[in-house]
This record gives sequence, structure tokens and C-alpha cells, in this order.
Amino acid sequence: MSGEDATSRMGSSTGDDARVAVQGVSKRYDGAQGPVRALSNINFSVANGEFVCVVGPSGCGKTTLFRVIAGLEESTEGRVLLDGKMINGPTSDLGLVFQEYYLFPWLTAAENVGFGPDHAETAADERDARVQELLNLVGLGGSADSYPRDLSGGMKQRVSLARALAMDPGLLLMDEPFGAVDAQTKRMLQDELLDIWQETGKTILLVTHDVAEAVRLADRVVVMAADPGRIRTVVDVDLPRPRTRTDETFGAVYERVLGLIN
Repeated sequence: MSGEDATSRMGSSTGDDARVAVQGVSKRYDGAQGPVRALSNINFSVANGEFVCVVGPSGCGKTTLFRVIAGLEESTEGRVLLDGKMINGPTSDLGLVFQEYYLFPWLTAAENVGFGPDHAETAADERDARVQELLNLVGLGGSADSYPRDLSGGMKQRVSLARALAMDPGLLLMDEPFGAVDAQTKRMLQDELLDIWQETGKTILLVTHDVAEAVRLADRVVVMAADPGRIRTVVDVDLPRPRTRTDETFGAVYERVLGLIN
């Protein structure tokens, strides 16, 4: 599929079932030697309950795209819609998970997870029940009173995930969420994320440089190209779960996506 075909196909799926729709997004910066085009005419959508990964070579604008969708940066052109409403800045209906944990070191795991509901003036009993439910969901039900300094990297990322889910967002947006942990912990967290996705029915958009991770997790993989950052194609991952790299069909999809990037 050509880049033009992919863009057209993704643009055509921005219908009523789209949880998030990226429409004609371009981003330019003023560089030392003139304007720099970081993103050019990005069009795609993620359906309600879908799991989509974005991959691409270094410098293709994945993180810039993440920040625009998250409302942390403005696009030069185009718009991002969440449930049909334009994103103009950070919103509680969009849960963010970063590679770095960004936990408050002076708060316990439970207090970190409850930070959003607490500032939304959620009733204390409702907040506490929600926090415990989420800690149980990410496998940290017994670590509610632990501080970040006492948690491993994988446990900290579980707290970050629970915190992102605390306000029951419509979209979970993740940027290299498992990039700071070892391979064994990464695989375990991937399994847990899939379990959480299947249990909650959340819509997930995950940005990663790890092609194997994208093929293992996603319903579809959006492959970006660089100079400027744009969508090259979209690959459907029509494989049953759980998926393993030893499967021949997994390997075929992996090699296809990797070849598109290279």
C-alpha cells in the first residue's frame, strides 16, 4: 500500500466510531536554518476500543505527534478530535503514560493514583474505592502505602498506568511506556497492558520504536516515514492473541513493518 493510499484509508475511517481522529495535522518549527517540517498532513483515526501502535524511524516525529494529540503542543495546521471535540490542551478524558514515570516522590502509590480524582473533588470514599480498584487491576493491591523510592521500575510504571486510568479517560495515550525497563519486565508489562485493555475496553494509542512490541500488541500499526514526518502506510495485524515472535505469521508481519521502516 502506498503512503497516499494509507493516508486516504485512515482518513476515511474518521467516522462516528472514531474515539480519536487526527485530521490534516502538520507541524513546523523555526529552526536555525529556516522552517523545519516535523509533521506533514497526518490523517488517521482510532476506533472506540481499538489498540493502535505508531512506529517509525528516529526523527520521524512520533513524539511530536504524541504531544500534539495530548494537547501539549499546538499543530501548525489541522486538528485532533477526541469524541468529536477538538483537543486544545490537556484534558482529563485523555490519560497519558510516558517512558519516565513522573510520580510524586513524596506521595504513596495510592496517593499518586488518587491525585487526579482528589483534585477533581471526587468524594473521598468514591476516590479511595477507585484507587484500590485500579491498584488491584495493575497488580499492586498490596503496595498502596509504598513510596516510589521503594518500587521497582516496573512497579512505578504500573502506578503511572493506574494514575492515567484514574479519571476513566476515553483514550489512553502512551509514549514508549516500557522503554525504561528490562526485557523481561517489558514483556510482563505488555501482557498486563493487554489484560487491562481487554478487561476495561479502553481505546489505546501507543507510540513505540519497538516493532516487535507493536506487532505483539496492536490491532493496527501506523508506520511513519521521516523528512517530513508523515504516514507511510498502515498494517493490519490480523493475528490471534496471545502472539509470540516464534510464530511464522508473527515473523512475517514483523519483517514487513521493519522493512517499511528501513
